[in-house]
Amino acid sequence: MHISEGILSFPVLLSGWVYTGGGLFWTLKKLSANDIPKMALLAAVFFVASLIHVPLGPSSVHLLLNGLIGVLLGSLALPTLFISLFLQAILFQFGGITVLGINTLLMSLPAILAGVLFKLKPSSLWGGILSGFAVLGSGVIAALVLSFSGEAFLQVAKLILIAHLPIAIIETIIGYFTLLFIFKTKPELILNNLGSKS
Repeated sequence: MHISEGILSFPVLLSGWVYTGGGLFWTLKKLSANDIPKMALLAAVFFVASLIHVPLGPSSVHLLLNGLIGVLLGSLALPTLFISLFLQAILFQFGGITVLGINTLLMSLPAILAGVLFKLKPSSLWGGILSGFAVLGSGVIAALVLSFSGEAFLQVAKLILIAHLPIAIIETIIGYFTLLFIFKTKPELILNNLGSKS
């Protein structure tokens, strides 16, 4: 889910950059060397998964995995997703530089929320459910962002929401089985993050 250049109004673009700039400043201050390998791995997974697009009407859909990234990284999902989106923008022209702030917002805000909610009840089922809800959250934010930029985008906004319902279901399943595997094989990947602030 990438919003393209030249669609959004200036106030919407500016709000995206304010969120992203402030978020990067805040999260990178608390970044430790131990976080970098996990962030790099998840950034690569996000990068590859979101390159596979399935056309659907005037838009296309792809896996997001932002909820799973939020569950595993907490607030560090923001710089992780920012790096991936930046590389996709400069290498493949997905989205673009001016919309990078808003694209980061619509991917990372639901991811961070999923990470916060996961700490309330850390289980593979709950994490899977949050992974699916993060996709829907990104769809809602994308729809709102488009609607703030003009009524001409309302139909596209509705289509984005409908198109991401099956993706949310798929990501719920992926999140559940991924977390189930991690809990059984290397639970410290999750448990170490639960004690940190999001």
